[in-house]
Amino acid sequence: MRSWYGKGKLFFVASFLCVFMLTSWRSSSKSDNLPVKLHSVYERLLRAEQRGEILSQELLKVLGQLQNRSIAASNQTISNSSAILEERVLRRFLPSQPNAHIYLPHLKEHKDSLKPIVHLGQRRTGVSLVLGVPTVHRQKQSYLVNTLQSLLYDLSPAERKDIVIVVFVAETNATFVNAVVQSVQTNLPDAVSSGVIEVISPSPHYYPDLNNVKETFGDTKERVRWRTKQNLDYSFLMLYAQSKGTYYVQLEDDIVAKQGFFESMKKYIEQVLSEEWLFLEFSQLGFIGKLFRTSDLPLIVEFFLMFHKDKPIDWLLDHILWVKVCNPEKDSNHCNNEKAQMKRTYKPSLFQHVGLHSSLPGKIQNLKDKDFGNQVLYKSHKNPPAELKSSLEKYQTHTLKRAYNGDDFFWGLTPKRGDYILITFTTPQTVKGYFFRSGNIETNGDRFYNTTVEVLPNNNAVKEKVTRGELACCKPSTDGFVQIGSFKNGVAEGEVDRALGEIAAMRLLVHSDSDVWVLLSEIFIKV
Repeated sequence: MRSWYGKGKLFFVASFLCVFMLTSWRSSSKSDNLPVKLHSVYERLLRAEQRGEILSQELLKVLGQLQNRSIAASNQTISNSSAILEERVLRRFLPSQPNAHIYLPHLKEHKDSLKPIVHLGQRRTGVSLVLGVPTVHRQKQSYLVNTLQSLLYDLSPAERKDIVIVVFVAETNATFVNAVVQSVQTNLPDAVSSGVIEVISPSPHYYPDLNNVKETFGDTKERVRWRTKQNLDYSFLMLYAQSKGTYYVQLEDDIVAKQGFFESMKKYIEQVLSEEWLFLEFSQLGFIGKLFRTSDLPLIVEFFLMFHKDKPIDWLLDHILWVKVCNPEKDSNHCNNEKAQMKRTYKPSLFQHVGLHSSLPGKIQNLKDKDFGNQVLYKSHKNPPAELKSSLEKYQTHTLKRAYNGDDFFWGLTPKRGDYILITFTTPQTVKGYFFRSGNIETNGDRFYNTTVEVLPNNNAVKEKVTRGELACCKPSTDGFVQIGSFKNGVAEGEVDRALGEIAAMRLLVHSDSDVWVLLSEIFIKV
């Protein structure tokens, strides 16, 4: 739709300006402020283009809903006329597909060669950001779950509703695909059930025979096969993502995200919304962190497919810029300046590469984005004065006191059943709420599991009411404590019922042995 809109816009601009200039020339004796009028017209055209983009995305949302309705109705009986009408609507308005069959002629042998297999997810559409995470079999180590946990780490509830992370298992080996699906389902069940994460894989007929690739640029045949398949992986993922949201972000399966990346990206997009660009760069490494308008993806994918056997993906992306803006009659400086306008680089980088072992067997890659900077590994709050005690053994200088005071995170050795963290207030407090976050952006797996949040009411009469079951907010624990919440996905948060009165202490109590250490990166007692 964007290609049609772009052509229509150019025609409209040219026609409108011609008419406007002719009219203004005729009336030049009465007015000499033509440049001002032209500038005003240009601004109105820009606003019209933005409204057109919004309308285009609204249409995509409607089409996404139609697709979902079609999926939901697959187990029901629908009339043939209704199905035919919906198919015609989708075919008429969905973004154009690249001519994949021209560049991959083997696809013609199987009609579903480009159809993805959706293993997990709720087919979410109409979001702002679609994050694409391709993953393949690695001989040494998989970073996928850690990458997904990093992306989800501090997303707010509203942000979780406005994003979808598409994991593309770029393999046709059913055993491996099923293992990845099971791993994501087991480690991130809530993100899957809510529709934040989808897992797809390609048709077994998608990839061509890669054994006869031509060796170029001094690369071995194995490396050429690897980079050729990688180009096809990115293309498949982009095709799937184009109708799911407004913007598409290309990531890898071995990265970490900076806290607040979603908000930072949205704000930067707003700053450059009315300007012309092909992609925004949120990491300077390879193809990581590149953001595209989903309406531009058909053109980009077509270019990738056209030259998928010739060069690596990041080279091809740079060649698109060259084709679009570079003038062969001018020098390289002019070309680089023009390309810089079409790719906007955001600093500091929001994504960092952490994988040591490449998906290319035997390749070690110590790639680091120097503009990523340091991660914020804890968040500080002003908490009421308290005496702190824990049965957990601290690691190095990461003490509970420093974490409570907002100077560091607490890092304790492997918790066992019965271990606790005890916060005894210097004077009893009217506690309104609490927030505890375990793990951080770099060690997200070191969380509290099967751990409850408990309070010690200062009034014995309140304890007795809880014991008798007269307060619906909570249930009795041990030593006079009252259980008011628990950790879920590494986070415990909630309000404290006013019926509990003043609180003398709070406790985190572990109910089962853990396989990992535990890290508290945020402690907030709201009074």
